[in-house]
Amino acid sequence: MKYNKLGDSDLLVSQLGLGTMTYGKQNTLEEAHQQLDYAVSQGVNFIDTSETYPFPNTMETPGITEDYIGQWLIHQQRAQLIIATKIAGVHPQLTWIRNGQNRIDHANVTEAVEGSLKRLQTDYIDLYQIHWPDRYVPLFGEPDYDPQRERDTVPIAEQLEVFARLIQAGKIRYLGISNETPWGVCEFCHIAQQLNLPKIVSIQHGFSLINRKFHTTLAEMCRFNHVGLLAYNPLGFGILTGKYVSEIPKNSRLDLFKGIYCPDDYPNLLEAGRSYANLAHNYGIKPVHLALAYVRTRWFVTTTIIGTTKLEQLQENLSSIDVELDEAILKEIDAIHRRYPNPTP
Repeated sequence: MKYNKLGDSDLLVSQLGLGTMTYGKQNTLEEAHQQLDYAVSQGVNFIDTSETYPFPNTMETPGITEDYIGQWLIHQQRAQLIIATKIAGVHPQLTWIRNGQNRIDHANVTEAVEGSLKRLQTDYIDLYQIHWPDRYVPLFGEPDYDPQRERDTVPIAEQLEVFARLIQAGKIRYLGISNETPWGVCEFCHIAQQLNLPKIVSIQHGFSLINRKFHTTLAEMCRFNHVGLLAYNPLGFGILTGKYVSEIPKNSRLDLFKGIYCPDDYPNLLEAGRSYANLAHNYGIKPVHLALAYVRTRWFVTTTIIGTTKLEQLQENLSSIDVELDEAILKEIDAIHRRYPNPTP
């Protein structure tokens, strides 16, 4: 396992990181701990979670994933691990998080950090992330930006001031963002520089063979602002595993969460997945390995976050670290991308 410097922080994170959003819903406590043990045994040191997990969110579940990790973390060498978690942004459906009044302001951030620290059973969080912006932006497959939906928002300077106090108190080490826009990245970086406030060191964003939008919309500004990409959903809802060549299997993510991933609205999605699976087979490698190895080849990716429900899936995903893609297969990947550019929501 190789390790990369995260943005302009002093954190060295494993090329593959562990996502945990299934812990507490699709995975039991025992299964979660098995996955954590195995990942760390293979050199993974970056573990990502959120106060809202497991996903999908319900009134009964927020915080369970952090609690599962905390019960495991107290038995580990804490200094050897990089624990990343997130605060939920404004969301009309998450009424059970701080009574539906959540904002990225002093009261909410302080309460969220203290809650995460307690559940994780740790004194500090290595990377604390804003799960999605406080202001209105289109999220998770929503259509184009609509000025009519703009709302009052906590100024970015005020948000950074809150995090500055928490960093000074030693409760968090570094700040990151997630599901942000190009404008948001620039504002967070420039305001931090102007006011001598903590600068973001990372961004979480979807990136995969079927979602390469980051490369054209965010890569340049992240490069010049020294913001590292934590790439999530590298297997495209499971489409890039090769499981969906003929049909959507029962109890797969697309079967369980059709309303969230809405494949029927994106007719090229499954066809693109089949094309990448066929390409992998032509080169004698697994579709999963093709997908994960591709993300790892991109110069702007600091770590690739993998999340699975079964230990054998995690083992297969982590074994992709030994797969290298040459120029010939990369050219064929680009040819498929030109046929089916970014078919995902």
